[in-house]
Amino acid sequence: MSLSSAPSDPAIAHHAALDARLVAAVRGIRLLTLASWPASTRAPFLDSVARGAPQLPQVTYPRHDFSAARRELAVIATAADSAHPLGRYLRDSVASWDLAARLLEALGTRDVDALSAQLFGTPEQPMPGHGPTVREAARHFIQIANELDHELLAPEEQVPVSATALQLQLQNDLDGFFESRVINVVLDPDLIAKAAAGATQIRLRSGACFSVYDRAQLFHHEALVHSLTALNGRRQALLPSLALSSPRVTATQEGLATFAEQITGSIDIQRLKRISLRIEAIAMARGGADFIEVFRYFRDAGQAAEESFASAQRVFRGVPVCGGGAFTKDTVYLCGLVSVHTFFRQMLRDEKLRYCHWLFAGKMTLGDAQALAPLFESGVLAPPRWLPPWLQRANRLAGTLAFSLFANRIRMDRIGE
Repeated sequence: MSLSSAPSDPAIAHHAALDARLVAAVRGIRLLTLASWPASTRAPFLDSVARGAPQLPQVTYPRHDFSAARRELAVIATAADSAHPLGRYLRDSVASWDLAARLLEALGTRDVDALSAQLFGTPEQPMPGHGPTVREAARHFIQIANELDHELLAPEEQVPVSATALQLQLQNDLDGFFESRVINVVLDPDLIAKAAAGATQIRLRSGACFSVYDRAQLFHHEALVHSLTALNGRRQALLPSLALSSPRVTATQEGLATFAEQITGSIDIQRLKRISLRIEAIAMARGGADFIEVFRYFRDAGQAAEESFASAQRVFRGVPVCGGGAFTKDTVYLCGLVSVHTFFRQMLRDEKLRYCHWLFAGKMTLGDAQALAPLFESGVLAPPRWLPPWLQRANRLAGTLAFSLFANRIRMDRIGE
C-alpha cells in the first residue's frame, strides 16, 4: 500500500492514536523489574552456603492484576488494521504485552515457564538458519572456553576493576560520546545483577568487581544499544511505543547489543561462556534442577559465589525454586546474535544499510525495520538521532562481517527471529 508522509493521513493518525493508548495501557507491565528478586534474598542464601547447609531461597511475589490493561490491549488490537504496517506492528506488540501481563499475573507458579517460552523461546529450539539447537550452540562455546586457559589473558587484563573506578571511566566515555551528560552512571547497592541499563541511567552494583572488558562491553552493549535505542525512540512523536522494551523486541535488542560487542572487538570468550552457561542452566532448571543445583553449576564453572547467585537468580525469576521451570529470557542472546549478524550481511549485500540504521531509531524487531521502511523513507518516522560509531564506518563493518567463524558454521539462508 502507498503511505503518505503527512501526519494528517487518516490511517496514520488512527494508528498513532492507538499507539498512544498502547503506551498508557502497558505503563505498569514492567516484566524484568517485577519478576526479579529483591536484593535481600542474596545474603541469607550465601550465608547458608557458607555454613555448608544451603537452603533454597524464599521468594514471595506480590499478586498482580492486569485485567484492565489486557482489556484495553484487546480493544487496540481489534481497532488496528492488519493490512497497514502500523496496524501489524500494533497487533504484534499487543500480543507480546498481553503475554507479559499474563506472566506477571502468574509469578511464582509453574505457568511462568510456558509463558516465558512463548515470549523468549527455549534452549531446545533450533538456531536461525536451521542450525543446531540453542543449547548445542551454548555447549560449543562452553567447550571452547574450557579449552582455553586463563594464561591467554595478559596480566593487566586479570586485574579487577572496582565499581567506583568503572563508574568514573564509563561516565567519561558516555559524556564524550554524547558531548553532554545524557546518561548517568550510578552505583546501586541493591542491584543483584552487576549492571543494568535504562534510557538515561546505567546502574552498577556497589562492591562488585569488574574486568577490563566490562567497560567496553557496558559502553557498546548497554549504553549504545539499550539506552541509545530508548533515547531515539523517545523522539518518535508518531510512535512513542518505540521507546519501550516490549518483550517481542528482546531477541533483536540483545542480539544487536551482543553484535555490537562482537563488531567492536569488545567481546571475549569468557563473556560468551557466561551467556552460554545461562542457557545450559535454563535447560537444567526446566529439566528439574533446583536453585541450589543451578547455583553449584555456576560455581563449578568458575564463577564466584555472588556471581553464581546472580546467574541462578536470572534463571529462576518468577518460577518455583524447586525446579521444573525457568525464566527463559537468556536464550535469546545467541539466537539474536546470529539473526542480527545475518540481517546486517543481507542489508549490506542488498545496499540497504539504512535499514540497519533504522534499527537504532527505537526498540524494534528486524522485521519491523523492514515493514516500517516506507514510514522512515517518507519521513513519518524519524531517523535515529544517535548512532554508534561502528555503524557509521560501513567499510569496516562490511569487512568484519565478511569473516565470522561462528556464522560460517551455521547455514543461514534466511533471517530468523
